[in-house]
Amino acid sequence: MQFCLINVFAQTGKNRQLKYMEKISYQDQEIRRWDVGPSTFLASPEQGALLMNWHLNMGDGSVRDVIHWPEALGDTGIRNIHGGIPILFPFAGRCVQDGEQDKWSPSSGASVNMPMHGFAKDADFSIRSIDQSGFEAELIQKDNEYYPYDYTFTVIYHFLELSLQISLVLENEGRTPIPWSAGLHPYFQVPWRKDLALSDHTLKIPAKTVYQYEQEGNLTKKVPSSNGSYRLDAPDLINNIFNQTTEPSAEISLGNGEETIRISEVGGAQVGSRLTFVTWTNPDSPYYCVEPWMSPPNSPANETTRLVAPSARDEFTIEIELA
Repeated sequence: MQFCLINVFAQTGKNRQLKYMEKISYQDQEIRRWDVGPSTFLASPEQGALLMNWHLNMGDGSVRDVIHWPEALGDTGIRNIHGGIPILFPFAGRCVQDGEQDKWSPSSGASVNMPMHGFAKDADFSIRSIDQSGFEAELIQKDNEYYPYDYTFTVIYHFLELSLQISLVLENEGRTPIPWSAGLHPYFQVPWRKDLALSDHTLKIPAKTVYQYEQEGNLTKKVPSSNGSYRLDAPDLINNIFNQTTEPSAEISLGNGEETIRISEVGGAQVGSRLTFVTWTNPDSPYYCVEPWMSPPNSPANETTRLVAPSARDEFTIEIELA
């Protein structure tokens, strides 16, 4: 990888530590900041367990964003922002039950509401543990309107010099199996530099099945690329669903292979079994989303959820690395 990491600590003086964590005020929000080698991570553990930004402190004194975060917030604060890595739980995507959007039918039988991408991204979390390497946060359950089960849901972050790992963990504390199909919604900063265009970047996903995802929840089957590579500036790449992956990973690269971001499933009992990647962006925006999900959208109706047995736990762990 051709990142200019020579003397990455020079611009901050001799007192810069290899690992460092502090509480800071940023955009009128109280958040945490981690410095791990050349990487800086900004997160709000209590608000959606949200990783807001990941950037590299380059050797020439400049900053290179890996995960996009806007320079200004709207009236909603850090919630409902196109940026960071929102947590999609308990179901990634939109649920449709009997033709009705944002509905699903739990094991109790009655149809209940379910917001698109679930409710964790808008929920409050409590910090279980926090140190110089990351944090673990637990979802604070206010009611069971959307998800009528007895459970504990935690998000665990581990920060490294050129990568991060995010683990979503569901523990069943009840007497009935719990379905889930969670995911992540990372907003990758693209183009990577001002001298680059979207057309300079490619996406590689070795998937046997590709669908175009319509807003109404309909799926239209497409012919996958013969080599698994796609140009990010292709208009028909937006809202694609990649399933039946031959490898549990996807890569965003410069066309010449000079730099690569790899998104991989690395932990859990069923690594790669139903791993799905979803691509999305807004035209002319400074980000592109390559979202790892546990399974395709509308998993409850399509019976592609994973079940967590009573007294058991399940895990979905994603690593994002500069490779």
